[in-house]
Amino acid sequence: MTDLTVTLGRGLTLKNPVMVASGTFGYGDEVADLLDYSELGGLVTKSISLEPRDGHPPPRICETPAGMLNAIGWANMGVEAFCRDNLPFLAGLRTAVFVSVAGSSQAEYAHVIEAVERSALEIAGYEINISCPHVDKGGLEFGVSPEETEKLTSRLRAATERYLMVKLSPNVTDIGEIAQAAERGGADAVSAINTVIGMELDPATGIFKVQTGLCGLSGPAIRPIALANVYKVSQAVSIPVVGMGGIMSVEDVVRFIRVGAQAVQIGTANYRDPRIGLQIARELPGYLAKIEAPGLEEIRGSAH
Repeated sequence: MTDLTVTLGRGLTLKNPVMVASGTFGYGDEVADLLDYSELGGLVTKSISLEPRDGHPPPRICETPAGMLNAIGWANMGVEAFCRDNLPFLAGLRTAVFVSVAGSSQAEYAHVIEAVERSALEIAGYEINISCPHVDKGGLEFGVSPEETEKLTSRLRAATERYLMVKLSPNVTDIGEIAQAAERGGADAVSAINTVIGMELDPATGIFKVQTGLCGLSGPAIRPIALANVYKVSQAVSIPVVGMGGIMSVEDVVRFIRVGAQAVQIGTANYRDPRIGLQIARELPGYLAKIEAPGLEEIRGSAH
């Protein structure tokens, strides 16, 4: 039987390369009755901030050709309620759980991690969201500057010994440079990409379909952009790269592995079918056999 395990370094091994992207499974328990988490490689929670956030007013999501736009604005319950009400459930899952961390300042990011660390509940690690394009303060302002990326990563590295993954934005001049800054700061891995800046409006009225106007585009429309960025990042750093952006099928997963991704995250496709990750993970051995690939390692980076 094909070995699908993926090693991400620092002793972290995933049972397969298929993870669930931040935001698309909420806090995790919303879809618990629909699937067996133990069949997934990992799960990333929605982004958690220090204080509760209502997010942006509606409408904050709309469908587009081959994708969707969103401007949620980091709506979440805040880290105190998260640690009390949701973390015990997540810590009991038989898959690698990463808490997505958001903040408006370096101190806020650090305080969120410190709160989770105090809970003493077992998780795999953290994904640091420095790439959200639709919040007023924080997020992307850290992700467009190599200096700020390195400073923030270094501060968070000092706050935890758990796995630290930094989520990168495509909305930058040189994503490879940002990835290198995260590596210098002590990141164990980088994930790429977050959403691409987009917009939609009603041509008859000129009214934006998403209240903020500018928002984040995801889904299969951005897959070619994501592949190009993962290709660049995987050549720029020596740490693992987790790829995402428009993955809808087992063929898409293999595309990302071939450009250098160690693992992948599935996002927008979950809104159509929350079981899509399980389906893809189950199809992966058969597809590798079909293309006569003994395993993932034999094809990783082969597009280079």
